[in-house]
Amino acid sequence: MTTKESLKSQIDGLDDQSADAVLTFVRQLAASQARQRKGDLLTRLQEVRIQGPPDFAANLDLYLSGEKSASDHVR
Repeated sequence: MTTKESLKSQIDGLDDQSADAVLTFVRQLAASQARQRKGDLLTRLQEVRIQGPPDFAANLDLYLSGEKSASDHVR
């Protein structure tokens, strides 16, 4: 039995709610792979999101040196 056949067999045994969750995951995986194939490095870097304090970019040097702490702002 191939991997795809085994996967289909497992999916057939799922209830509707679990099957919906699997479908959502598969769609996200497919979209991620499509982006990786077509996007160059700069395009992919534009998609990176970080959480930090509002003044992080303006005071990057202070955060890197430890004079300011981002831990108070990151959740």
